Parts: sequence; structure tokens; C-alpha cells
Amino acid sequence: MTSLSVETLAAAATEPITSAGNAQLGIAVLGGIAVIVLLISRLKLHAFLALTVGSLALGVFAGAPLAKTITSFTAGLGATVAGVGVLIALGAILGKLLADSGGADEIVDTILAKAKGRAMPWAMVLIASVIGLPLFFEVGIVLLIPVVLLVAKRGNYSLMRIGIPALAGLSVMHGLIPPHPGPLVAIDALHANLGVTLALGVLVALPTVIIAGPLFSRYAARWVDIPAPEHMAPQRPSAEPAHRPRFGATVITVLLPVALMLVKALVDIVVNDPANAVQRVTDVAGSPLIALLAAVLVGMFTLGRAAGFTRERISVTVEKSLAPIAGILLIVGAGGGFKQTLIDAGVGQMILELSQSWAIPTLLLAWLIAVAIRLATGSATVATISAAGLVAPLAAGMSTTETALLVLAVGAGSLFFSHVNDAGFWLVKEYFGMTVGQTLKTWSVMETIISVCGLGFVLLLSLVL
Repeated sequence: MTSLSVETLAAAATEPITSAGNAQLGIAVLGGIAVIVLLISRLKLHAFLALTVGSLALGVFAGAPLAKTITSFTAGLGATVAGVGVLIALGAILGKLLADSGGADEIVDTILAKAKGRAMPWAMVLIASVIGLPLFFEVGIVLLIPVVLLVAKRGNYSLMRIGIPALAGLSVMHGLIPPHPGPLVAIDALHANLGVTLALGVLVALPTVIIAGPLFSRYAARWVDIPAPEHMAPQRPSAEPAHRPRFGATVITVLLPVALMLVKALVDIVVNDPANAVQRVTDVAGSPLIALLAAVLVGMFTLGRAAGFTRERISVTVEKSLAPIAGILLIVGAGGGFKQTLIDAGVGQMILELSQSWAIPTLLLAWLIAVAIRLATGSATVATISAAGLVAPLAAGMSTTETALLVLAVGAGSLFFSHVNDAGFWLVKEYFGMTVGQTLKTWSVMETIISVCGLGFVLLLSLVL
């Protein structure tokens, strides 16, 4: 589910690294994924090494030169770490500041006081949906994880009962609701109306997130009953701070990147002029890197200084926050490398070619194409862009409502069954301390529920509108 840079998307359109036929390429994809799963589940090899070996195996199975396969893998790893790694690091720093200053305790204690028992999963999905509206999925994860883990730990809740609703809220926003990049690209490619798509997207998103979040989390908690991982959950400092940051100041600090990105999205929509001075400023201030960096710098004062920390204490807090995320960065980066190897091998193009002969209703066709590309490449963004481009000619004679529903069908398909070729899969796995099998039974199933329910509600709307 990772967002892609312009360079990465451009690389997806370059000449494939192999001239293998569709049959050989399909076998290579299955073989590469099988190697990764076997190395991790059977041989207990570290996921970073398994993803690296699996990427090389994919290239060998596809008949690609080893040098080109290595280039694709390292390019994908570098692009993912460049795009996501810094965000994870900044999120870890902010999370550590929240924990050591007592700000996270203040948020969690307030949430536990306001929402009890059965209301907690609903509170988490609401919080995640609000925070996730303008954010990339990865940014939302790093902002929410400290709160999710602490709520589960302090409130003695099942991690899946709290975590799945939060993940569902983020994922639904990412795939269905503008101003996220995927939906915006599809709106542009299909010449859909932004306002109509947003309104219909909300109608589809509300029941979808309820089913995939609070309702599904009941079953996910039974299938995978695990506590919040100690090494990832923010710990209470050995010495309690002299003062806790105020609840309002803490929430403002956490929501600062959300507000900056939301302002950027609104200005881009309303002004829509890259030469405009206001838009140039908001484009910089609302970029994920700057928005999270601003939250960290502000947090040093609103959290650290408010808790009575000295400059030296804040420096130590920042330093200690980075060590636990080293493994996560490598695994997520390797997941991006495997994804890029798939893309450069021509898997996306293979799916597009095969789908041209499918005689299926347009909405279902758009969803199936996005599903196939998502399964093959692991990228929701690539799936959205490719599927929207393919079905664009079919949107020419459609009404405004039908075109908006076509955008939502593509977005729903792009979320289907995240697995080992998706860097987001590894992000969730590592943050929640799950095995590959546990991640498949919870996160992957949740993504599939979102995708299928999204399609179902799109089809229902197509019958009544």
C-alpha cells in the first residue's frame, strides 16, 4: 500500500527487464512468492533476507539477467526507504516524545475514560478515519501505532480488537476517498467529477469501514489473540516527568501533520495553479516529510519542554527512538524492492494484456483489473493508475454518477488481499509483532473485506442512481 514517487511510477512504465512470455512470467511470480513464504515460515529466515532471495529467484524464474534483477530490487528498496523510511523515523521520534513526556498517557487515559468496552473499537475507527483523511497510509500508521498499542495494553484489550478498526479506517480512506493520490489519479484519468466522487465515496466508505473494522475485529481477535508487543509499545519512562503535557496541546501536536496535509489538499483542489504563491507554500508545508518534521520540532516544545525536559534529555529521547525501527526499515524496504522487481519484470503489463479479452460489465471489469494488478505487484497506486488507464475509454459515454462509481470500483479493487509483495504488509506485521500467517489471517483478510464490500456497495449504488 505504499505511495510511489514519480520516479518509481515512471520506472513501472519502462521496458521490462525480461522478454518472458505471460505463462513463464506468471510461474515466476508464483515461484518468487512461494520462495519468500517458505523461507520465512519453514526455515525461519529473517524477512529482509527472504525478500531479497525471493526477488532474485523471481528474476531467475522469469529469465531476466541477474544484473537487471539486482538493479530493479535495489531501486525499489531505495525508493521505498526514501519515501517511507524517513516518515517511519520521524514517526518513531514523535512516538517516543509522546511516551517519555507523558503525552501518550494523557491521550490514552482520556480515551479510556470516554470510551469503554464495546465502544472502544468504534472510537478507534473514528479516530483513524479522521486522521487518515489527508494522510498517506504509512504516515497514519506511524501516528496511530503508539495510541493503538497503549490503548490495547493499558485497557487490557485484544490487540486485534483495537488495531483492526484503526487499520480499516486508514485503508478505506487511502483507497476510496480523495484527496488521496490513488483516487485523485483515477478521477483525472476517467474525467470524473471530484465532488460527486467524494460524496459517493463517503457513502461507500461508511458501511465498508464498519464491516471491515469493528465487526471483523471480533473474529480477528479470536483468530489471532496476541498482546501488544513490548518492544514496539511505548514504555513509561523510568522516571515520571515533572509535568504531563496538556491533552489539548498533545492532540494539536499529533494532528499538526494532518492539518498541514489537509490544507495542501484543499488548496490544490480550490486553487489548482502550480504557479500560485499560496499553493507553492502549502505544497511544501503539506508534504509528508515537512509535515511530520514540523510535528517533531513542535513536539520538542509542546511535549518535551512542557514535561520539564532539558535539551540533553530531549536529545537522548530522539536517539533512543531510532534503534527499534532499524529492522522495520530494512523489511519494508526489501518489500518495496520485491514489488519493483515484479513491476519491472512486466507483470502489470501482462495483467493489462490478459484483461483486454474479458467480456464483463464495466464496473466489475475495472475492479477485477485492479485486483489482478494489486495481487501481482503489491502496489495499490500502480493498480489504480493501470486499471483507470485501461478502462478510461469506456468512461467516455458514461454519466457523471457512473464515472464516479467507476473510480470507486477501481479504488476498491486496488486494496484487495495485501500479501508478501506489499511493503504495507510488512509494516503492519512488524509493528504488531505478528507472524506471516497471523498477518495474512488479519490484515490481508481485512483488506479483502474492504475491497469486496467496496465493490458490493458500488454495484448497489449503480442500481439505484
